[in-house]
This record gives sequence, C-alpha cells and structure tokens, in this order.
Amino acid sequence: MYSAIVFLPLAGAIIAGFFGRALGPRGSEVVTSGFLIISAILACIAFTQGGGTQVVTVLPWMESGSFAVDWSLRIDALTRVMLVVVTVVSSVVHVYSIGYMSHDPHRPRFFAYLSLFTFAMLMLVTADNFLQLFFGWEGVGLASYLLIGFWYKKPSANAAAIKAFIVNRVGDFGFALGIMATFFVFDTVDFTSVFQAVPSKADDTFFFLGFEVHVMTTICLLLFMGAMGKSAQFFLHTWLPDAMEGPTPVSALIHAATMVTAGVFLVCRCSPMFEYAPGALAVVTVIGATTAFFAATIGLFQNDIKRVIAYSTCSQLGYMFFAAGVSAYGAAMFHLFTHAFFKALLFLGAGSVIHAMSDEQDMRKMGGLQTMLPITWSFMVVGTLALTGVGIPFTSIGFAGFASKDAVIELAYAAGTSVGMYAFVMGVVAALMTSFYSWRLIFMTFHGPHRASNEVIKKVHESGNVMLIPLVVLVAGSIVAGAFFKDFFIGSKSDSFWGEAIYVADHGAHAKYDHAAIDHDAHGSDTAEHAAADEHGTAVDTHTDSHAEDAGHGGGHGHHPPDWVVLMPVLVTVLGFAIAWYFYISRPDLPPKIAARRNPIYLFLYNKWYFDELYDFIFVRPARWLGRMLWKQGDGWFIDGFGPDGVSARVLDTTKRVIQLQTGYIYHYAFAMLIGVAILTTVFAVRAF
Repeated sequence: MYSAIVFLPLAGAIIAGFFGRALGPRGSEVVTSGFLIISAILACIAFTQGGGTQVVTVLPWMESGSFAVDWSLRIDALTRVMLVVVTVVSSVVHVYSIGYMSHDPHRPRFFAYLSLFTFAMLMLVTADNFLQLFFGWEGVGLASYLLIGFWYKKPSANAAAIKAFIVNRVGDFGFALGIMATFFVFDTVDFTSVFQAVPSKADDTFFFLGFEVHVMTTICLLLFMGAMGKSAQFFLHTWLPDAMEGPTPVSALIHAATMVTAGVFLVCRCSPMFEYAPGALAVVTVIGATTAFFAATIGLFQNDIKRVIAYSTCSQLGYMFFAAGVSAYGAAMFHLFTHAFFKALLFLGAGSVIHAMSDEQDMRKMGGLQTMLPITWSFMVVGTLALTGVGIPFTSIGFAGFASKDAVIELAYAAGTSVGMYAFVMGVVAALMTSFYSWRLIFMTFHGPHRASNEVIKKVHESGNVMLIPLVVLVAGSIVAGAFFKDFFIGSKSDSFWGEAIYVADHGAHAKYDHAAIDHDAHGSDTAEHAAADEHGTAVDTHTDSHAEDAGHGGGHGHHPPDWVVLMPVLVTVLGFAIAWYFYISRPDLPPKIAARRNPIYLFLYNKWYFDELYDFIFVRPARWLGRMLWKQGDGWFIDGFGPDGVSARVLDTTKRVIQLQTGYIYHYAFAMLIGVAILTTVFAVRAF
C-alpha cells in the first residue's frame, strides 16, 4: 500500500510526460488525477489505521566502505500525517486544474509536472535516511522550477523560476553540509542509527578557526539553513512571493502541501538531534517568530491578491518554526496540518476570482464580486475565518486555525524562556496583522463598488463545478480539522498517536530514542512497534506540550496558561477585523489618501522592507560587476590580448609573412642562400679578427 501511495504519482507523471501527445489533454488529466485520488484514498486509510514505525525496503541503493544506503520508505505517525496532507491537497489541485487550465495548450506537460512535484514530496516525507531525503528535497526544487516557469514565454515567470532555484541553492548548500557532517560524526545517514547515537555525541565539540564549537549545534544549524530556504524563512524568503508567476494551482500546491512545508517536516523529523542543540532551537525560535512578524507586516499593504496570500503563508510558516523551536513539535505539525486546508482553499478561491476577472490579480481593480461570485466568496470567507483563528475562547468550538495557531502562541508563552516570550509577542502581533490583511482582501475583492472596467464585469462568472466541488473537501477541513484532530496532535491522545515519530523530553530531561523494537522482516517491513525508551519517552515534549490540551482550549491535565494568554489571540483577531472594516467598508476613502502621502513606514512595508533592493545592492550588482570585469579585463584584455589576439596572433602574422618567401622560383632560393652565406662569412670574419 505504501509503495502505491508513493509511486502512483510518479507513474502518472511518466505516462502524461512521455505519452501525453498520444493520450491527449483529457487523457493526461484523467490519468494523473485518477492516480492521485487513489493515492490520497490509500493515504487516508493508512492514517486511520495508525500503527508503529515500519520501514519498507524498496531496493539497495549505494554501498561504499562503511557508507551503505538502501532505498526505503519510513512509515510512522509523522509520515502518515504528511502523506494525507500531500496527497489530499494535490488531488484537489489536480482536479481543480482541469477547469483552471482548460484553455492551456500544454496541459499534458502541466499535469506531468504536478504529479512529479507530488512524487518528489512523497519521497521526501517517506525517506528513511538523509540521502534519500535530499533526493526528494532537490526533486521538489526541480519541480517547483519547472512549474513556476511553466509559462516560459513570460520573462517574469522565467526570472521567478530562476530566483526560486538560486535562493534555494543557498539553503541547500547548508543542508548538504549538514548531511556530510552527520555522516562524518555518526558514520551513517540512517535516521534510526543517527537518532540512537545522538546522546553519545551530545557533548562533543570541535575546533574551528580557534573556537571550540558544539558538534550537534553546528549540524542542526546547517540542517536548519536548508529548512530556511525551502520554507522561505527570514533572509531566504525572497523567492516565495515571486513564485506567484506560476499558475494559481501551482501556488496552492507549493504553499499548502509541498515545498514550503518541507522545512518544518525536516526540523520535526530531526527533533531527536535538535533537542540536544538548545542553541540551534533558540535560533529556530527567533527566526520563526521574526518571520511571522516580518511577513505579516508586508502583507498589510500588498495589492496583488496572490501575493497577500503568499506572505500569509510565509508568516504562518514562522508560527510552525517557533513552535518547533520551543520543542512543541506536535503543535508545529498540527498547524502545518490545518494550514494545508485553509491555505489551499484561499489560493484556489483566489484562482476562481482571477479566472472570473479575466486574469486580473490587482485587488484595487476588483470589488463588488460577492453577488456575482457567491460560492467563491463563501469559500474564501471560510478560509479567512480559519486563517485568522476565529473561535470561542476556553472551548473547542472554532475554525481550524483557532485550534492550531492559538495553541502555538500559548505554547510559546508556556515555554517560559526569553526566546519563547519573544515568539509569543511576535505571534500575537502577527495575529493582529493577519486578521487585518485577510479581511482587507475579502473587503477589497468582494465588497464595495465595482472598480473593474465594464468589459471585465460583463464577463465575470462563477467557476465551473470541476473547480468548485473539489474545494468542498478543503472547506470541510478548514472548519473541522482543528477540533477533530486536536486531541491526536497535541491533546490527550497525542502520546499514542505520535509513538516515537517525534522526540520527547519530559521536563527538560532528554529521553532516549530507542529503536531496538524495530524488527525488519525478510521484506524489509518491521513487525513490531517502537518501545518507549523510558517511562517519560512520550511523543510530545510534556514539559511544553503538557499545556497542549489547554492550549487547544479544551482543558486537560496540564498547567493552565493565564486567561489573558488564551484571550489575547482572539481579541487581536477581532481588533484586526474591526480596523479592516473601518478602512475598507466604513471609510474606503482613507486608504488611497494614506497611500498618496507616501509615508516612509508605508513605503518601507509596501516595498517589502527593501530586501530585493538590498540583495541587489549587496549580491547582484557586485556579482554583475565582477562578471563584467572578468569578461572584459580578464577574458578580453588579458587572455585574448596575450593569447589569441597576442602571442598567437603574432605567430600567425609571422607565419603568413614567412609563407610569402616560398615563391617556387629557384633563383629566389639561390639568392636567399647567397645572402645567408654572405652573412655567415661576415660573422666568422668578424669573430676571427
């Protein structure tokens, strides 16, 4: 079953990619979408069945000395969660794309790329070792490049694809170094072997440039560098908004289920390592909290509907990372799980708006679409309610984001550390801004007067059923996923749900990660569940996640956070809605006036903290100057000047002149010989005297 889940998308990609012309667009759509739906159904079955950790060996891969790697599928609770997220969202995107891309002449290629993207992500989340994970990691990078630049005739799409590829290479360089360092320290890249050996290496150090450096902290920081690139965290975030140049279904897949979630998955998968690197966890917390705040500030004044949602993704990823940074790995995965539903819903809803508005994406040219697109409006309102975390405090009644995002904020406070408090403050402020820009999007797009031309308004129509019906799955997830799955991810059932998929520490004491209970049979599958290493070895850090049941507003056995901590996210959400209502419904004349003043703060946020300009000044211009200098001076003046245009040219000129002496007349040769004899005679005569 697990092999089918992983390889059915690959089969669809191969069939549509190599035989798309024979199948035609419709055949390619049916094959790839059908295979993904089957894969999603199997993933949901695997999720409901649960069970311990299984390792399914597919085939031997590499062996060189002590380095041996098999191609294996690691199936545990963490993997099962990701299988559901990836396959369900990808299935919805595939079916939605049948309608959205109906007029594109290259649909077989598009659907082949989508399925390839899904396969690469599935390989990443089922990897049993770092090398296989790196294969999937680079696979999603390649697929994202192909999909972002799918409309390759647009220069902006090509530039965005290249930008995403290059920025991710920066993070992947650190990730590759982290894998190399892992092998150097542990003499293996197998997850089980590495995690078991971590306690024995917990205090190891090495000297670098005269400094004594902690080994585990170094490895974890390098791994996190890769996560920063893939998940578009602060400093390596610049590629994500530009990725909107790809078709909208691609944006939904990247932001909800595949590429950007890979970094969060990596940190949670490597939690047994991060728990022995408190310095690295502090960095994860600070970067995540900063990203949540930073991206939210930019989303306040963006006018492209897809870019607003893109910066929302960047901000929500920050929440997931700072949850992992305070050792609340279950909460990080919970928010990843719920976020997949409402973020895919928002992107695909935006796609319906863009589709109806003749490819217009500027919200300033929309407005008044509620009555013309009632179904799309209702779906996007549900997604917004889930994103902003609307719910009733001290109960489990609320949309998906209410259960997961608010839990993340409360757990940051419960961590009781300085970085935890920083994350809590940034999370609350980001929640306020998230509510504002999310409702701003709704009000500017669907309410108020029409701001589009009459020609565009006449063509506005609701999307077809093939685009709307799949969204019902996402609507349901956005409404019930939080309340229904809270107990499994961070509540009373979390211990049995996670097993040993996520590292657990009890009251800060490092639990052992014992895989002695894994029994590989002849087929490569294990036949027993993991045994707990000690009486405190549970799936979620009880020091942090003992508050998880309360963090989900459902009560429990843990310490209750103060009431004001529970109320704060809901209060700022209401405040953000009120501000958005005032500016865009009650006083819609104010935003244009504020923008016209060109206030420095407004310009700073509107121009995305000038990161693109800063990187252009620091990296792009010097690189271009260096390249031009090496071209003009190094290659042109020095190499060509002294090479082809210098010594070689002089030799050629001399040769041409010497050739002219070869006339073919005997008397010319005799005359030359006579001159030579005269010269030799003169020389010898002079030397004799």
